[in-house]
Amino acid sequence: MPEIQAFRGIRYNLGHVGTLSDVVAPPYDVITPELQDALYQKHPCNVVRLELNRPEPGDDEANNAYIRAGRFYKTWLAQGVLMPETAPAIYAYHQEFELQGRRYLRRGFMARMRLERFGQGRVFPHEHTFRSPKIDRLMLMAVAKANFSQIFVLYPDPQGEVEAVLDRAIAESTPIQVVDHLGVVHRMWPITDVPTITQVSSLMGPKPVFIADGHHRYETACDYQDQIRDSGLWRPDHPANFVLTYFVAMEDPGLVILPTHRLLHGVGAWTAEMLRQRLEGPFAVRYLGQALQLANEVWEDVSTSAAPAAFGFYTSADDSWTIAELTPQGERLMDQVSQDHHEPWRRVAVCILHRLVLETLLELKEAPTPDYVHTVEDLVAALGKKPYDIAVLVPPVQVEQLRDVSLMGERFPQKSTYFFPKPLAGLVINPLE
Repeated sequence: MPEIQAFRGIRYNLGHVGTLSDVVAPPYDVITPELQDALYQKHPCNVVRLELNRPEPGDDEANNAYIRAGRFYKTWLAQGVLMPETAPAIYAYHQEFELQGRRYLRRGFMARMRLERFGQGRVFPHEHTFRSPKIDRLMLMAVAKANFSQIFVLYPDPQGEVEAVLDRAIAESTPIQVVDHLGVVHRMWPITDVPTITQVSSLMGPKPVFIADGHHRYETACDYQDQIRDSGLWRPDHPANFVLTYFVAMEDPGLVILPTHRLLHGVGAWTAEMLRQRLEGPFAVRYLGQALQLANEVWEDVSTSAAPAAFGFYTSADDSWTIAELTPQGERLMDQVSQDHHEPWRRVAVCILHRLVLETLLELKEAPTPDYVHTVEDLVAALGKKPYDIAVLVPPVQVEQLRDVSLMGERFPQKSTYFFPKPLAGLVINPLE
């Protein structure tokens, strides 16, 4: 069972840094070079210098981005820029944001969670990971000995019991508030009340948790735990046995999973007619028209389709849009070509796209890794900048699909989910020593 633990988090001393909004940042994996530069300029103590320190000319083993991050962290602690919580705490954490004209409020909390290797407990992944980001995060963790950003997990709570406990605890408290570069309002309440912490821990104990975001950071934390064990410094209560975690109920009305659309290059000059010849039968294929500007109309059709799965294909060679909706014949073929996967996996649109469409029908199994975007606007902008061969509008994964596939011990193709917004780095830091 997941063990939830309060901890003495490290937080910014506002007497030193002034406005908290100036020193927080998104997690490393969504910080572009341009945003990194902007965060560096925003404040000399912005957490980007810890979470994603930039390389400098002349870097070597003795002086590099990881060494600098660790040095900044220790210096800021010594100077009082960062200070530990006065008592062990968990942290209620809400994010309020607008998306496509609608306001959302996502509610959760942050705490330490005891690490369990996948397949050995009640922590379930849903995506495969890459080796390079894990090496990067392990280097940072080994030098700085801290979690600067959190992993993000989901847990079942149909009655809202955990949130009810947290709501009572923060009812009379003023939150710490931050507005990020996307306009998302982040509110956090440290909770040091022992009965509240005990009650939350007790309610969470029997529940499975599903990693929504942070697979690389979670696996890295397990690898770091192994390093501590091998070093002879390990003990049952060592902080390296835990990872900083943001928990959100699967039923939370503010939980949003954005689609992750595909942009394919290096696959040849496909046309709408070529797609029709390959897809018709397993899919009901409909030609929508020429012009990239039809993208929003295509997405409206795809996202409201009653078919088990639907996709919008843009072929650059003829500037055309094609809609493909899965047929019963296609479902049977998907079952045939996916016998190595359980039934829940076979019914997810992004899995159908990769296994049935790209690998089987289009025979693009060896295609280069696609580029990814999350909005129609970004897809259109990307197509205007780079000569992609095919773009695919893909419906988002549903939270129930994530749960069912994860419980089967299976994973989606890489970059299948995007939970918006990201929790911020720098609100609270988890020390690992």
